[in-house]
Amino acid sequence: MNADISIRDATAGELIESLRHTLAETSAPMIALHEPEFKGREKEYVTDCIETGWVSSLGDYIVRFEQMVAEACGVKHAVATVNGTAALHIALLLAGVKQGDEVLAPALTFIATINAIAYCGAVPHFVDSEMASLGIDAAKLDAYLNTVAERRDDHVVNRKTGRRIAALLPMHTFGHPVDLDAIVALAERWGLPLVEDAAESLGSRYKGRPVGGFGLVGAMSFNGNKIVTTGGGGCVLTNDDMIARRAKHITTTAKHKHNWAFVHDEIGYNYRLPNLNAALGCAQMERLDSFLGRKRALAKKYEASFRNSNTLTFVREPDYATSNYWLNAVLLAPELGASRDLILEATNAAGFGVRPVWTLIPKLEMYADSPRMDLSCAEDIERRLINIPSSPALAGA
Repeated sequence: MNADISIRDATAGELIESLRHTLAETSAPMIALHEPEFKGREKEYVTDCIETGWVSSLGDYIVRFEQMVAEACGVKHAVATVNGTAALHIALLLAGVKQGDEVLAPALTFIATINAIAYCGAVPHFVDSEMASLGIDAAKLDAYLNTVAERRDDHVVNRKTGRRIAALLPMHTFGHPVDLDAIVALAERWGLPLVEDAAESLGSRYKGRPVGGFGLVGAMSFNGNKIVTTGGGGCVLTNDDMIARRAKHITTTAKHKHNWAFVHDEIGYNYRLPNLNAALGCAQMERLDSFLGRKRALAKKYEASFRNSNTLTFVREPDYATSNYWLNAVLLAPELGASRDLILEATNAAGFGVRPVWTLIPKLEMYADSPRMDLSCAEDIERRLINIPSSPALAGA
């Protein structure tokens, strides 16, 4: 027991000293996990909205922001929404997810991924992760589907529940792209629409290509803690012209354009991003390359700092990818998993806003009865992963 305590305390001390060394140029009493940076034209653009009166869901900044996001993500269309969860909800609806369906999704994700499934009246079917990307393990999932699912005409059925499996929903954890070749091949083999949760991965690339456009439809987030922020915002991403038109229509309460009449042709959603937020986003997007460059520089510093550690392993991008390193992370040695919270407590007390990874979603009461495969890798990651301060300003000059 004393030896275990000694290793735990030594690891906490090593983590704290590595953070102090890496972030030596930062003098704040508490270094946050991730903070936005407003050093561009944000104030100018937002002031322009206020002065012209274009602050709501129409305006030139919305059009410009959508164009900038589409270009950065390598897709034909980006439809701005009030937040990333709304974008993902719409993406799933447009992929054909209906009430009573199941959607294959990672157990290790932020809850918004899974809530968006529930908004459709569908059921999450939780799948395991892999260590290389922290995202869905395509090979393990394929083997699992061979035991529980079957193709029937034009759809896939879970033999145990009788429900249709309607979509595959991978998420790029902390900006590290999943193995998209394997994920796309899996989706095609099973005839499943691929909905890409790219909420954390603006600027990340898979084999040189921006993520977010590999599936039928995808979703991006611009929350206050993301690499680019609109305060709160998201985008539906697609290369399909018809899907893009429908996304814009149903996120604008499904209202037909008319000078004065209120005609709505289906159930729609008041999900459009205000011009005021889009103005902030345009200024942020102008500085995306700067954010990406400094975040990669910070990640390299961290990687060097932890290179010789016996108990802390820096989570680096997969070999096939260029990550935006939205959130940097370390993995504790397996024997220290039970001490994670004590290490978090000591590190926060030292002035560093480190955090654990999310609680696995199937552990939450409202999703406890959802179907799942073996989640041993996701459970291991949950026990051992710690996110460390990742703001671009921390990279220094």
